[in-house]
Amino acid sequence: MANLADEYGTDVEIYIKALTTTIHADTPTGAPARLHALLEQLGLERHEYPTGGPHYIWHTVPEHVGADEQKRLATRAIPALLLAGYEVNGTPDVFDEATYRQAVRDLRTRAARPAAQQPAPASSPSRPAPARRTP
Repeated sequence: MANLADEYGTDVEIYIKALTTTIHADTPTGAPARLHALLEQLGLERHEYPTGGPHYIWHTVPEHVGADEQKRLATRAIPALLLAGYEVNGTPDVFDEATYRQAVRDLRTRAARPAAQQPAPASSPSRPAPARRTP
């Protein structure tokens, strides 16, 4: 089974499946488990189909949420995937500019917060030895 990530050579392709309202996130054949795990952490549901070779794996935005929230969930996933180093494409009918900007701000805030909370490095508990004098 072919998918758009294989076709375009990207890590993730986010789009609305033709003749449906379902938002898909395709990953290339043989994508690493950490990519699939990240997509699931971001709220997408994993699906797989055995093909006799590698499993065909894809993710969808949950259909039990409304259409606007589906679009926001897909859009919020993009900056997290990019930050993790993945190449991502999303079609315009899935992308929401305001949601994307807010997701980027949220990621920046989260990234800055741990650094601000880390204590300053502790100073050495012992004094340096005094320099020796030579006559």
